[in-house]
Formats: sequence, C-alpha cells, structure tokens
Amino acid sequence: MASARVLVHVRRAGAGGAAAFGQSVTGVFCPADTDVALVSCGLQRGHFLISDVPFPGSAVTVLKRPPFCPAKLGGTALGDRGGHSGVAAAVAVLLEAACGHVLLTRRATTLRHFPNVWVPPGGHLEPGEELVTAGLRELAEETGLHLEPGTFSWHLLGLWESLFPPTLNWGPPRCHHIVTYLGLRSAEPRQQLQARLCPSPCEVSAVAWLEPLVLEAIAATEDGAEGSALGSGSLPGELPATVGITELSADGFRSSQIPTGILLRRAPARGPDLQRVSTGTKFALGRWRAAPGRRERE
Repeated sequence: MASARVLVHVRRAGAGGAAAFGQSVTGVFCPADTDVALVSCGLQRGHFLISDVPFPGSAVTVLKRPPFCPAKLGGTALGDRGGHSGVAAAVAVLLEAACGHVLLTRRATTLRHFPNVWVPPGGHLEPGEELVTAGLRELAEETGLHLEPGTFSWHLLGLWESLFPPTLNWGPPRCHHIVTYLGLRSAEPRQQLQARLCPSPCEVSAVAWLEPLVLEAIAATEDGAEGSALGSGSLPGELPATVGITELSADGFRSSQIPTGILLRRAPARGPDLQRVSTGTKFALGRWRAAPGRRERE
C-alpha cells in the first residue's frame, strides 16, 4: 500500500479546507442531534472534496456517521493526539454476483484496525486514482479477483465516517477515514468468481458469499452505543441457522459454517470487540438493499 494518501477536504457556504483528524466531518453538514446529511462529493485537485453544493464532476450522495461516533461525542476537545495529517479517503466495494449474493471478507486477526470484523474489500484511495479504480485495485489485492472491463457495472452507495477505535470507551481515535462505498454488480455467477479467489492472508482470514435474505437481516441490525450482541437463538425464523464461509489456513482453503447470529451482532458499547459485521458495512448494505431495480433482479 502506498504511503501517500488522499486526504478529505470539506466545503460549506463557500469556505472550508482540510478536514481535521478527530473532528466530525459529518457534523460539518448536519445538526448536532442528527447523524446523516446529503452532500456532493468527488475528487478535486488531488483531494477528496465533500461539499454542501454541487461542483464540477461531483455526485450527490448520503454522508453518515454512527450515533456513537467518537468524533461526534468527543467534539473539538478530542483533537489530534497522534500527529495525524488529516482525515484519509478510503474506498470499499460491495461485489454482487449475478445471482445476487454479495462478497464479504473477515479481516485478519493480526490487523491493527477492526481485526476479525466482516467487511467488503477496501482500503485507502491513492493519489491519481479514480474511485472505481481504487475499488478494483483493493478487490484484487485482498481477494485476487480481477474484474475485466465490460463484465461489471457500478454505482455510488454512500459515504461513511469511520474511526478506530469505534467508541470512546476503547480510547482515543488512532485512525479516521471517510469511506466511499461502491456497489459493483458482476455479470458472472458466484461459482465462477469463487473459483478465482486467492485472498491475501495478511489482510483476510475468511470470505463468504451471502444471500440477499441474510444481507437484508444484517442491514436491519443497526448498531447503537448500547447495542448488545444478538445470538443465534433469536434469529428470525426464515433465516438459515448457519452460513457457509471459506477460511484461510496454513494448508490452504477450508470450507466451514458459522452461526448466522454472529453476522447479526451489534457493536459492543464496551468490553472486547467481537466477530461481527462492521457498522459501516451495515450502512452500505442498507443502501445496496434500497438501490433502484435490485428487487426486480431477484
């Protein structure tokens, strides 16, 4: 991964500049008692610009933060205690196979940020890259999947403000990103895509192709500061008790099952983090679920 990163800039009422680490980007555009805003975004002069009005090459989308966002609750007093240069721009891709299943990856346990959490492939936006180019690069680096031009379509799902640790109960922020979620729809069935998977063990410990019913249940499980884990015993009746995953091991791939309830866990307000789907991924899945025309494809 390149050391140079694209930083987030904000502009409201014609004024702005680089977003400050540890201070809420979403809060620039929404009232203090809300967590979502409609914004224009795009690349401009080497940075990722978020604005309250459209600008050349921009797209209108939703910007959101979790209700327990450290940048919201800590406010300006949180500051930047680590000498960070600003807020980094990142890209993540929800890859949907022709059959409607979506690929999620479980982050390696050795990663410093969000270990063992289920997310789509993604990472930092590099200088000179377009958003979809960055998403395709991260997809290839993390899973080994290379999508050829003409074999997929894509659309912007939304922007998510992400900090780690995700709550102030775990300490001050060590990283701060605005994640652009992209929806990629492949013309290939998941069996063909799965056959080409070659995940990077440095970043990925498992992969799963999840069916729409499970994905919708995950999206409906919103995280809150006091959210508690949801066990498999409280699954809605129509959901399968387990889901199939492919785990990486020293001997290669291994097929296994995990309780579906693991994927429906809410982010814990305190204590150790658990294997779960990230809050930002739930946001992206909610946007994916509401995308025009998706119901007609199923």
